[in-house]
Amino acid sequence: MALAVSRTVQAGGQLVVEAGTGTGKTYAYLVPVLLSGQRALVSTATKALQDQLFSRDIPRLIEVLGLPIRVALLKGRSNYLCLHRMEQARHSPESAQPGAQKALAKIETWSQSTRTGDMAELTGLDERSPLWPLVTSTRDNCLGSSCPRYRACHVNLARKEAMAADVVVINHHLFFADMAVRESGVAELLPTVRVTVFDEAHQLNEIGVNFLGQQLSTVQLHELVRDVLATGLQLARGLVDWQSLSAGLEKAARDWRLAAGIYRGAVRLRWTGQQPEGVDPDEWNTGMQAVTQALADMQNGLDMVSELGPDFQRLGDRARELMQRAAMFADTPKPEGVRWAEVSAQLRLIESPLDIAQSFSALTRPASAAPVNDASPLADPDSLEALLAGDPRNTSLDSASHVAPSSVGQRAWIFTSATLGDEPTLRWFTEPCGLGSAEVMQVNSPFDYASQAALYVPTHLPRPGDAGHAGQVARLVQEALAILGGRTLVLTTTLHAMRSIGEHLQAQCDASVEVLVQGQSPKRRLMERFREGGGQGDPHGRSGCVLVASASFWEGFDVPGDALQLVVIDKLPFPPPGDPLFEARSQRMTQQGKSAFADHALPEAAVSLKQGAGRLIRSETDRGILVVCDNRLVGMSYGRRLVRGLPEMRRLDDHKAFLETLQQLTKDATKL
Repeated sequence: MALAVSRTVQAGGQLVVEAGTGTGKTYAYLVPVLLSGQRALVSTATKALQDQLFSRDIPRLIEVLGLPIRVALLKGRSNYLCLHRMEQARHSPESAQPGAQKALAKIETWSQSTRTGDMAELTGLDERSPLWPLVTSTRDNCLGSSCPRYRACHVNLARKEAMAADVVVINHHLFFADMAVRESGVAELLPTVRVTVFDEAHQLNEIGVNFLGQQLSTVQLHELVRDVLATGLQLARGLVDWQSLSAGLEKAARDWRLAAGIYRGAVRLRWTGQQPEGVDPDEWNTGMQAVTQALADMQNGLDMVSELGPDFQRLGDRARELMQRAAMFADTPKPEGVRWAEVSAQLRLIESPLDIAQSFSALTRPASAAPVNDASPLADPDSLEALLAGDPRNTSLDSASHVAPSSVGQRAWIFTSATLGDEPTLRWFTEPCGLGSAEVMQVNSPFDYASQAALYVPTHLPRPGDAGHAGQVARLVQEALAILGGRTLVLTTTLHAMRSIGEHLQAQCDASVEVLVQGQSPKRRLMERFREGGGQGDPHGRSGCVLVASASFWEGFDVPGDALQLVVIDKLPFPPPGDPLFEARSQRMTQQGKSAFADHALPEAAVSLKQGAGRLIRSETDRGILVVCDNRLVGMSYGRRLVRGLPEMRRLDDHKAFLETLQQLTKDATKL
């Protein structure tokens, strides 16, 4: 993989690499990129990997290789303290909540010592805290160069460092934000580089689709209400009836949300004609008109005081932008995209492209290449091969030669992840990203799955669609916990199943096992507690933990060692059939003469299943069992394709073999 990355860095072009767990893919792309001497962006999907690359992996390699390389970390603006908004925060209604003043005092004290302003430095303040948006900025509420604290702005200082760095670690959201501003003619957020690496690339299409679309939500309306009320009462009290304007927009937003209907949990509604499916057209149109009128009234009030400062000018711009989006969603949807409504406690309208192929292929399309300069010894893949083989001639090269520019040719794009498809061409990833001409390679995991892991499909359970399925899954997990004493992760495809299984286990499990359920504690705390496990030293005498989770826990949750030895998946993770985005993509495939199931639904399920299964074995010494509680995996013809996409684990044929293997894990964690 490292040699393929090196060749792509030197010659330019596109390289897509699926690298299984344990291959060391991070170092496999970092070493050739750092040695190339080219300016580079490294983009990830998660903040956890972003911080790991910047704080651990890259510094370690720079030290070992002796490279004089400057590295910068750049996150989205909402991750940085906004000094101007912090100074206004005490005037916000949220600051009157219990404990808010004490928390704000802590933030103010920290603001005097922090160099980066990265909110991750501030312990004890979760992103879900109502204070977080009060002291950070967004693209909507940032004042830009008109801000009185512009010169000291942490976001601008971070961008200046990035512009001067050799390697910048970013995330996919920020990359697409940069795409959007470059297309609009605004100054770019990121430096122009020759090499771009996307780690966790399997999330690229979905993140891009969400970012490149248009949205209008009641959250945006409520945030405007909050900011107008706080700014108006602080800077222009008595000049405009801020209370009345804010109350008007807040009521309009609330009535508009109610016009979408009452549902249990979050749902996605298709768009039919001029409104979401199932809503009363008259109530919906009345709600939209009330929101538009309330925004117009608020804009008029803001225009009256716009000369008092940039805060009011930006608030007026926000009101106008939201009015424009409301007008767009009142119009007919664009035929090349898809529109839908997400209804929960809030209401969100989304219109997005079906994929990023058009935008992304134009960006990554090879340009005419300039001559390549092969003067640098480490620009040569043969030299890299010698270095990787431990050739002493290359371990003591002068630092200057390590970073000598090796090429001024076309740009290089590297995409990598542990999961990019379920067949050799990786079409699941390359087609929606517009990477049809990319070089594709797969690197298998070095783990010995046949001896380290086993797969069990309990065929005695009800069919996945039966009402009693979740209860039977919970009883199977309970039976396993009685033997294993914890060390279990249950992954569900729906929140309903997660709650049902979690409630059953919390009610029925022995007190020696701690049952953790997603949503009952912050995600970070759940992960920390599960990794801690139980056993000796546990203050409550518990022997271990079971975590019942959905959604984000299917990937990026790493628990090497004995703390996790059983992964239970309740159903095959097919996309929900009523999802508007999935349906629109399926319709397009049918129009293209493809099979919506075989070419879309099945690969989606295979990739998700592989991600979930990947939680089990994270090191050479791990041992465990994967249980898929869906008999379609063995009873349907397409099940063979899904099994082929999984690591080659040995099969457990019946429930007796499953229980015996659990008992063996309990006796000896080093053998399966």
